[in-house]
Amino acid sequence: MLWTLWVGLGALFAAIGVGLGAFGAHALKVRLSPEDLAIFEVGVRYQMYHALALIGVGAVAMRLESNLVKGAGWAFVIGILIFSGSLYALVATGTRILGAVTPIGGVAFIAGWLMLMIAAFKAHFS
Repeated sequence: MLWTLWVGLGALFAAIGVGLGAFGAHALKVRLSPEDLAIFEVGVRYQMYHALALIGVGAVAMRLESNLVKGAGWAFVIGILIFSGSLYALVATGTRILGAVTPIGGVAFIAGWLMLMIAAFKAHFS
């Protein structure tokens, strides 16, 4: 029942994303430069996209037991932590070098989507 893990993590990351989005819109809006606020919002946006993707992975995992689906789920988790996490840390600390880590999370997102695609096509054509 690995699907429950993906749905649970997706829901958790979505709840955190909503909270961070509200925090950014209200508390950080007056404290951050427009550039930093935009960076923060990108982190929240991609976190939300991939929280929903995790719920989708859970739905797929209910019907298709595949290491590729499992890999997609973990790639989305890693992507959220590295991509969004590095953007949050960059804004919180002002340490711009953290932006160099962000693309690693982006690669994890892309890998997750590609694994999900391959799993779907393998199931469809087999």
